[in-house]
Amino acid sequence: MTSGSGSAPVESTHVTAAVDGAALRFSWDDDARIEVRNLGGEVVIEANAAGLRALAGHLLVLAGEGVPDGAHLHLEDSNGLEDGSVGLVLERSDGEGPDPS
Repeated sequence: MTSGSGSAPVESTHVTAAVDGAALRFSWDDDARIEVRNLGGEVVIEANAAGLRALAGHLLVLAGEGVPDGAHLHLEDSNGLEDGSVGLVLERSDGEGPDPS
């Protein structure tokens, strides 16, 4: 993958995790920047274009055929997220939503 015409190739990180027999492969370009902030009443996910593509890719992996309920990916400060970010967990949940009562 290249970042543009005449540019050097963009380095990428790939992580493969086995969950209940399903191999999940998460990837992101090294120029991806994702920051997650907790503002009390809301969470802000701020990312550059490469970071947004990475998040979209992570969600598509979790939405894939054969991925079990409960499969998840932890993104943390200095592990997929910018320094100072709060942790973010992307999790597949095929069950019903929380009880509104």
